[in-house]
Amino acid sequence: MDGPVSAHRIVVAPELAEPVGFAHAVVAAPGRTVYLGGQTAQGRDGEIVGETIAEQFDVAAGNVTAALRAAGGQPGDLVSLLFYVTDVPAYRAALKELAPLYRKHFGRHYPAIALLGVAELFDPAAKLELVGTAVIADG
Repeated sequence: MDGPVSAHRIVVAPELAEPVGFAHAVVAAPGRTVYLGGQTAQGRDGEIVGETIAEQFDVAAGNVTAALRAAGGQPGDLVSLLFYVTDVPAYRAALKELAPLYRKHFGRHYPAIALLGVAELFDPAAKLELVGTAVIADG
């Protein structure tokens, strides 16, 4: 059987490592909702960049916005962000470092956000993973 597997458009952001078993973003048909695949501090080479929560957040947030832009959106289009972190106390302790990094990538736009503590992420070097949903307004 030929033809597309889905009516949705799978987006691969050229700035990111080649996705394996996931999409950087999915534009859902028929609307303009964008589901962003989980982004860690993975560099283009597939390796985790940064040792601290703040360093990894900076890279992961940049990856979220790169995937969103590749899908035709911008940070203001985000309607939801989920933060998965392996060390919630370390995240709390880094909040003063994280605030300017958040604004660097997302500006002063604050969509619905949740933070979840998890035992581990797929890449053992990753300290956090960000997942987002965006809605790109027509017009």
